[in-house]
Amino acid sequence: MCGRFTLRIASASWCQMFLPEWAEDSSSPSTQAVLDNTRPRYNIAPTQSIACVNRVDAGQPRQLFFARWGLLPSWADGLSIGNRMINARSETVDSKPSFKRAFASRRCLIPADGYFEWTKTAGGKQPYLIERPDHGVLAMAGLWEENKKLGSEDEPLVSCTILTTDANDTTGQIHNRMPVFLDFDTHDQWLDPGSRDVEALKSLLIPAPEDWLQATPVSKRVNSAKNDDPACIEPVAATGQLFD
Repeated sequence: MCGRFTLRIASASWCQMFLPEWAEDSSSPSTQAVLDNTRPRYNIAPTQSIACVNRVDAGQPRQLFFARWGLLPSWADGLSIGNRMINARSETVDSKPSFKRAFASRRCLIPADGYFEWTKTAGGKQPYLIERPDHGVLAMAGLWEENKKLGSEDEPLVSCTILTTDANDTTGQIHNRMPVFLDFDTHDQWLDPGSRDVEALKSLLIPAPEDWLQATPVSKRVNSAKNDDPACIEPVAATGQLFD
């Protein structure tokens, strides 16, 4: 699963990757407003507002929006259900009632440059930061929903979830699941709201290549969602060997 992640890279950098239209007009007031209000994040947790990118209509530019992490389908009448839907299994996302409508036409990218997993060691549960060796930005596959019951007709509550798949060999030593990270060349296909080929879409939801990621034991300060600062990613000596 994925229950915490980071987005430390400067917003101007990841906006250029995820929003090519913005890169051509980076001085516009709307762009600057987003950049000014998107600070580095070191410990993003469920229920918090996170940056997402979608394309509402085919042929239209991508757009940046912010959504509550933890999917709240249109029929949900309380926030608590979102706590159980921070992740969606890619294997069943097209058939589960909670996710299938969003999978059909409300897909998004969620920028991240690392995520955390905890594993049992001889010295207790140890958090690991899993990231690219070059600390670059990644695109997690996500879904989004609007809920008018929890918002309003004019301003529905927008929420999202992160898709997961089987871990690769690198991350599987820590946890058996991992977020789906989409290759840059597949972003347009994933975001296209008119794409209805379920098998083609699901073929994108695979484990990341082995050389994409590395895992580093980090401070247990990340255990508390109240902490969101550089100390959360401070490397430490592992508290013990991983259990087989």
